[in-house]
Amino acid sequence: MDGMLSQEEINALLSGMNSDIESAGGNTELESLSDAEKDAIGEISNISMGTAATTLSSLVNQKVIITTPVVSYATWDDLADNYTRPCVFIQIYYKDGLDGNNILILKESDVKIITDLMMGGDGSNTEGSLSELHLSAISEAMNQMMGSASTSISSMLEKRVDISPPIAKLVDMNESIDEADIAPFLKGRFTKVSFKMQIGDLVDSELLQLYPFDFARDLYRKFIKEDQVQDVVKKTEAKPQTKLPEPDNNVSMNNAQMTQGQMMQGQIPQGQMSNMQQMQGAQNMYGGMNFMMPPVQDINVSPAQFQPFTAPQNPVIQPENIDLIMDVPLEVTVELGRTSKSIKEILEFSPGTIIELNKLAGEPIDVLVNGKFVAKGEVVVIEESFGIRVTEIIK
Repeated sequence: MDGMLSQEEINALLSGMNSDIESAGGNTELESLSDAEKDAIGEISNISMGTAATTLSSLVNQKVIITTPVVSYATWDDLADNYTRPCVFIQIYYKDGLDGNNILILKESDVKIITDLMMGGDGSNTEGSLSELHLSAISEAMNQMMGSASTSISSMLEKRVDISPPIAKLVDMNESIDEADIAPFLKGRFTKVSFKMQIGDLVDSELLQLYPFDFARDLYRKFIKEDQVQDVVKKTEAKPQTKLPEPDNNVSMNNAQMTQGQMMQGQIPQGQMSNMQQMQGAQNMYGGMNFMMPPVQDINVSPAQFQPFTAPQNPVIQPENIDLIMDVPLEVTVELGRTSKSIKEILEFSPGTIIELNKLAGEPIDVLVNGKFVAKGEVVVIEESFGIRVTEIIK
């Protein structure tokens, strides 16, 4: 009949649908972390961001709060559907102590507020598009934040952990991951750690930190140190337990009776009395007969007497002690003057810019040894090099 499918055609269609389903979802197991690994990543991120919040607070001169993290999983499509676009991706690479990388994601508006505060503004200058100046400033902020976070991780790992300078990039997540080309691990499923970030009354937003699964598991292994824990458990289980010997009441009784008889007859030498007393103490501990111990003689105890200690009035340094450190090099610095500038003023530096110092013309310059102010002097020219003539020693 017209419009009706035969049984053979229906079977062919069903077999084709099954093959399409198998080809599209042949690997139905999605990569994930164990509960212990998720808890460890959350705790590590919590400690890291707690330290980073303190650093960011000093940079923007505002109270910064970063709340407890939430660990979950995501894909590139999940980020594109649920996060504000465009946003700024900051890539963090570890060069010492850890082998891997992670990505921080900030909203574009948050980056503008943070950079404006860093440059001495009030956080209201957020008009216009994000420029290279904004990206450079936020990279430096993240460098200091994640640097302090690495210091916290170093103290937990008991070894040096350091990062390379972060790289900031403005990303429009309408693009595909191949076009964005940020990090290879973003092409699959990854670990997402989300924080709530508050900066004064200006920012109430969400901060994301993305981990590849391999790096997350490596962090867990380094912090938990499973091999060391298992070795301790094995050694504890293999250690034999010590058992106290059973007392022999008959032997102890005979020894006690013999000792008492010999003591009454005066046949025990003087040097063996302490051993006999120890034997009686052991007999009492195991529940045997109690014997009278000889009385303890009174001992006269008095405080020790010492001669009063007086330091020499004019200590003399031995020349041979000075000779031991004569070859130690010290760094000598000549300081012409100092001044303070904001980040905004420093970024405006160009060839020909004049910087006013805190020294008057003709005023002596400072001489520092290993950073300590020791002398004053004046600049002289020795042939074709500058020199310093010391005019005053600071005591």
